[in-house]
Amino acid sequence: MTTTNNWTKSSWRNFPVLQQPNWPDEEALNATLETIEKLPPLVFAGEIRDLKNKLAQAVQGKAFLLQGGDCSEEFCRCTAPNIRDTLKVLLQMAVTLTYAGEKPVIKVGRIAGQYAKPRSSDTEIVDGVELPSYRGDMCNSEKPDPAARIPDPERLLQGYNMSAASLNLLRAFTRGGFGALDKVQAWNQEFVKKSPMGRSYERLAKQISQAMKFMQNVGFDTDTPQLKEVKFYTSHEALFLGYEEALTRQDSMEGGWYDCSGHMLWIGDRTRQIDGAHIEFLRGVLNPLGMKVGPKHSIDDILAIIEKLNPDNEAGRITLITRFGAKDVEKYLPPLLRAMKKEGMHVLWSCDPMHANIRKTENGHKTRSFEDILSELRHFFEVHWAEGTIPGGVHFELTGTNVTECTGGAHQLADEQLGQNYLTTCDPRLNAEQSLEMAFQIAEMMKN
Repeated sequence: MTTTNNWTKSSWRNFPVLQQPNWPDEEALNATLETIEKLPPLVFAGEIRDLKNKLAQAVQGKAFLLQGGDCSEEFCRCTAPNIRDTLKVLLQMAVTLTYAGEKPVIKVGRIAGQYAKPRSSDTEIVDGVELPSYRGDMCNSEKPDPAARIPDPERLLQGYNMSAASLNLLRAFTRGGFGALDKVQAWNQEFVKKSPMGRSYERLAKQISQAMKFMQNVGFDTDTPQLKEVKFYTSHEALFLGYEEALTRQDSMEGGWYDCSGHMLWIGDRTRQIDGAHIEFLRGVLNPLGMKVGPKHSIDDILAIIEKLNPDNEAGRITLITRFGAKDVEKYLPPLLRAMKKEGMHVLWSCDPMHANIRKTENGHKTRSFEDILSELRHFFEVHWAEGTIPGGVHFELTGTNVTECTGGAHQLADEQLGQNYLTTCDPRLNAEQSLEMAFQIAEMMKN
């Protein structure tokens, strides 16, 4: 268990802090945070420990991490159909990876808390007008209106309530039979079902159903939690530290502090300063932690941060989520792998093939190419095989909605088609069909 010398859940306040909203009313902010501090935790310490144990298995190559969901969740999309459809596509991907990739899959959503987003500047120009930057629905509104862009602490409380509602539905779905293996064919959404990937999934689902029937016929009890329920975990970037502090609680059973806003937290490329507030806060909570690593990293800094966050070198505590871009994986990943291997760091390696592959079309849409995303993933696996290390997970921005935000895939979505259903307020996401196609491609890589 990570030791926490001279740490309290508020000690981060003594360190330089980046990416926080410019809250206009300190008293209103503190009153809201005090309200949140009295509310029940969103997740529980036992669930967090369970996830960490599973991630420790993935470090050894005995499991695989699938992490995915919205770039930035929006309050208006906290609806049963949207939550269900995102869960569906993650379950489809997980079944594909488990069955075809022949390995247990740890299912972690970017959901029920991903309401904040980092920005490169405090202001942005919209239609020629300078406005406070949109920092996610937990801070302000995306509407290009000066009043709507003022950070509002009441939105923190709304974010808590939206997260609680999402978690309530996710628990009902995953423990109430929706996630049962005998439902694998029912997860196929109509617009995916008609696609090449949907038909491939349908064949795989039939094979699983046949295996289930065989087990029943030879006398195995298929009415067990392992087959009827799904372990599903939540994650988000730990960005607004006042909110994270308010939901940090001491475990009454085993002691230790846990950030109960989500099971897994990650620190972004922009907030991992070794002497910064985010590292100070996260070193004291016992959640499994992800850390994004982009091309501008320093290997010495990464090693120092890991030493600070995980001084006991506990497997399952740290997941390094690399995001180098399709063209730069082979340049940046091998030295990083060798440094961690040399120091004996027990880290889980995951690939985020989304963030470094963004481009803008002539029409002004931000997009990502399916082929670039797949290329970065392939390079990620190939470099690990060459270095004798374990490619342990993937991290996607995706949605169960039939959006047109990323080009390519089985239907070869073109730049000109992006406007048909371009819904994101942040970064482009894979739709359900593209996500499922990606899962089949990853499953083939996992077999090697």
